[in-house]
Amino acid sequence: MSYITVGKENSGTIDLYYEDHGTGKPVVLIHGWPLSSKSWEKQVPALLESGYRVVAYDRRGFGNSAKPATGYDYDTLAEDLHRLMTELDLTGATLVGFSMGGGEVARYLGTYGSDRVEKAVFISAVPPFLLKTSENPEGVEGSVFDGIMESIAADRPAFLSGFLSNFYNVDALGGDRVSDEVVRLSWNVAAAASPIGTLDCVPAWLTDFRSDLASIDVPVLVIHGDADRIVPFAASGKRTPGLVREGRLVVVEGGPHGITWTHAAEVNRELLDFLRERARPLEPVAGLS
Repeated sequence: MSYITVGKENSGTIDLYYEDHGTGKPVVLIHGWPLSSKSWEKQVPALLESGYRVVAYDRRGFGNSAKPATGYDYDTLAEDLHRLMTELDLTGATLVGFSMGGGEVARYLGTYGSDRVEKAVFISAVPPFLLKTSENPEGVEGSVFDGIMESIAADRPAFLSGFLSNFYNVDALGGDRVSDEVVRLSWNVAAAASPIGTLDCVPAWLTDFRSDLASIDVPVLVIHGDADRIVPFAASGKRTPGLVREGRLVVVEGGPHGITWTHAAEVNRELLDFLRERARPLEPVAGLS
């Protein structure tokens, strides 16, 4: 098992678990909440078969990574990604962020730039800004997130059951595009995550990524299901392409949040097509750096 150390907490180190397979241009996979890098099961083989080097890691607090009591804000999470990129000396990489992982992609590029990055992909991702405010009316009411936190604190395992049902739209897609066993596997992974990290990630979803997106100077692909009950399409994926310099949107018809499983063939096709496109430098935009 491979780890990199990204910090310390009292007498212990904060280590991130990662897997590094294949050769060719690197594709870095950043998973969603409350899962782990195991959630890329349908994407990793397709990427390897197409000749890419695939790096997938577990966010702090999740999967096989350390489970510290702090560091679940996006500045820290982006720094963790930066340390991974630097430790493995990845260049010409494509960052692929699913759900919460899209926040790492946006904040990483907004903070550290694109010296190591050639392209970016947002799948069912939380940017640009999920919280509804007077100047962000497309967002989601803050009371929704308060309710999520209350439910996690009251009974995390029970909350996860309901959450994952909506994650995959089991009532509509169960037995067809997603099995009970897949949902159970996801529950097992989520239940093994840090209770503190599971709770403390929720406020991070309300981060405003609009300035990060505006600074991105590499081509961007956005893939989002129009039946996403977790990160509503209208509040997120629909808006992101208009906030980056070069963005393309792919809408998965009937797609839930967990399209990387339920609509894996469609997601993989769009992802591989995007990776094969020749990257070209984008023209600078006045006022952006």
